[in-house]
Amino acid sequence: MSAALALSSAGAEPHRGCPLCPRLHDFIAEWRLREPTWFNAPVPTFSAAAGDKTVELLIVGLAPGLRGANRTGRPFTGDYAGDLLYSTLHRFGFSRGTFRARPDDGVELTGAALTNAVRCVPPENKPVGAEIATCRRFLTATIARYPNLRAIVTLGTIAHQSTVRALGLRVAQFPFAHGARRDAGGIALFSSYHCSRYNTNTGRLTEEMFVGVFREVREFLESE
Repeated sequence: MSAALALSSAGAEPHRGCPLCPRLHDFIAEWRLREPTWFNAPVPTFSAAAGDKTVELLIVGLAPGLRGANRTGRPFTGDYAGDLLYSTLHRFGFSRGTFRARPDDGVELTGAALTNAVRCVPPENKPVGAEIATCRRFLTATIARYPNLRAIVTLGTIAHQSTVRALGLRVAQFPFAHGARRDAGGIALFSSYHCSRYNTNTGRLTEEMFVGVFREVREFLESE
């Protein structure tokens, strides 16, 4: 299959059988055999229920978790990172409904969208550089999908760097730092440590630190 055929009609989502990264394609094929009831495919962006024109905030993670989004088919759904992220989104009015870590729990995003820099689950949660670069075409198209996008939150260094490159900017000019906010070509770029269990268990990221980033985002969006 060609690179062009790997794109959905909208350009922002890879097809279920996307072959662009052979290692990830094969890894997913293996898990389809082991867990046939799981989603086991590139995980699509979760977007605001009211439509793309309402999205002002995009949150970019690293990649689907094996037993999280790879299992459920919705970003940050099914593992600890989602518990912290969705509760924070709800706190600041970026979602409605009760998060129960299932794609059918009825949660809707309001003015926000969730995606990943790499759409397929990587072995050991570690995509390689070529996979990150290859999948960036979908991240670039996702950013372009939202005509009223004003802010992006990047979760972790890899997501941050891939987002900077997707915006056509130089990583050296936009180094990752938790809690940083920079103007990135007319979009406010906020960065946070990833809300993974490892980061919270080690104290690298506290709930207060994470909430603080989204409080600043909400204040920014309401300031203009």
